Amino acid sequence: MAGMREMRKALTRQVRSKMTRRARLEILPSIIAMAAVLAFSSMAMPQDQTKPGSKGSLYNGNRLKTDPTPGGPAPVHDMNGSWAGNLVPTRLPVPPLTPLGQKLASLNHSEPEAGTGKSNDPGNTCDPLGTPRNLEGSGSLAGISFASMPDRIAVLHEYQRIWRYVWMDGKHELPKKFDTKDGLPSRWYGYSVGHWDGDNTLVIDTTGVSDQTWLDKNGHPHTVNAVVEERYTRTDHNHMQMTVTVDDPTLYTKPFALSKNQYRWIPDQEEEEQICVPSEMLHYMDLVSKPSFGVDEHPK
Repeated sequence: MAGMREMRKALTRQVRSKMTRRARLEILPSIIAMAAVLAFSSMAMPQDQTKPGSKGSLYNGNRLKTDPTPGGPAPVHDMNGSWAGNLVPTRLPVPPLTPLGQKLASLNHSEPEAGTGKSNDPGNTCDPLGTPRNLEGSGSLAGISFASMPDRIAVLHEYQRIWRYVWMDGKHELPKKFDTKDGLPSRWYGYSVGHWDGDNTLVIDTTGVSDQTWLDKNGHPHTVNAVVEERYTRTDHNHMQMTVTVDDPTLYTKPFALSKNQYRWIPDQEEEEQICVPSEMLHYMDLVSKPSFGVDEHPK
């Protein structure tokens, strides 16, 4: 990482000292490609791809390699361990939005729609992604781990090294009111309870997720009252499937499945460190993204 920072600094000095603003804009496509590689090289693709047993060795590009080896039967009521998912999940169609949903969606300018320089994606400043966006995958965000405790399961996410608790004791219920005098405060990753559906499917329900987050990179909004369901089915020891559904009747005309993903057991059980560093991200945005889209925050 230190070497990458020095390379980025060198690139910055070259761009700023040797070129006029017009010249910089003329060669921005090349600069963008170079800077993107430097800025996100530690996040964009799995590392140590040739190291046997590592997380990176499971991938072919953004997709997991086909693995017919079951590794034995799936243990009962057990997701424990570290898993690697496809870096880009299967995204499913989103139903029509309500009038309020359309209004809120119009305020979100995603990268696919507006481009990086004009996007207000909260991820561009390393804000917490929230649930379910932290599950959608982008670069190397798809690593996930589970650790069981007597009364809960800790779900650990590779990106930003964050975790959340899923209460499994049957004593906790999903809260109903948020950000009101008689309710609870919304949180970046909400409140979660879970249960087992049969021997091998873990169901997690989450609500109270801050509405500052997006459902996905396309900028779909949600309310704090949205209920997000994650279903993890362990088909055998080495394979797991996940489906995310969203129920938010204030903004969407019907409940819907947002995305699906496949996971493989990581042989050496090592996860990478995937950190979004605000200072580095802001530096990249100021140097490359905003100028490439003609965004000048300090016009003369």
